[in-house]
Amino acid sequence: MPRRSYDQYCAVARALDAVGDRWTLLIVRELLGGPRRYTDLHADLPGVSTDMLASRLKDMERDDLVTRRRLAPPGAAFVYELTVRGCALLPALTALADWGAPALDERRPTDAVRAHWFAVPLMARLARHFTDGTDVIDIALDEGEFHVVLGCGGPASAGPDGGAGYADGPAEHPDIRLRMDTTTCADIAYDRLSLAQGIESGRIAVTLPEGSGERQRRKRTTTA
Repeated sequence: MPRRSYDQYCAVARALDAVGDRWTLLIVRELLGGPRRYTDLHADLPGVSTDMLASRLKDMERDDLVTRRRLAPPGAAFVYELTVRGCALLPALTALADWGAPALDERRPTDAVRAHWFAVPLMARLARHFTDGTDVIDIALDEGEFHVVLGCGGPASAGPDGGAGYADGPAEHPDIRLRMDTTTCADIAYDRLSLAQGIESGRIAVTLPEGSGERQRRKRTTTA
C-alpha cells in the first residue's frame, strides 16, 4: 500500500506522516520499555488486530522508528525495538500524557490497564522528588510491577545515552521500592497528589532493598 502523506512542507505534518496513524504512538509507548516480541506487543495493546499490528510495525520499520532482530539462542525469537529516532519520541509522549491527564477521571468498565502504562508520565514526577541520587525505582501495583530509571547511573534499562527509561518487571538492583494502588499511581502521575503527600498519608508504602543505601552512597561519591 502506498504511503499516505499530508503533502505539506511543515514539520508537524511530516511528523504526523510517520506517527499519526492509529496505534503507532501506543506501539512506541510499549517499546520505550525495551525490546518486545510480537506476541508481547499484541498482549499489551488490547483492541489491536494482528493484521493492524503487523502493518504498523512494518510501516515503523520503513520510517526508521523500529528495528527487528533475532535474539541469540536459546531464545531465537524475533523482537522489535526502537531506533534512536523512535526513542526521541519520549518527550512527545510525555507531553501527550500530560495533555490527556484531565480525561482520566473515573476508570470506565471497558478500560484496560497495564501497570507500565503509568511509566511515561511518572518519570518526571519521580525525578522531581528524588534528588538524592536515587536512580532505579521499583513501582508495584495490583496490576503488575515495573521499574523506572531516572538516568543518573545509565544502567542498561535506561533510555538512549543513559537517559531516563523504564521496563516491565522489578529491577535487579533497585534503590527503592514503592507500592501503591492504581488510583494513587494515577494521582501521582497526573499531579493530583505529590509523592511526598502519598508517602506521608500512607497511600504509598516505601521499602529499601538490602544494599540500596550503599549503592546510593557510591553514586553520590562518583558524581561529586
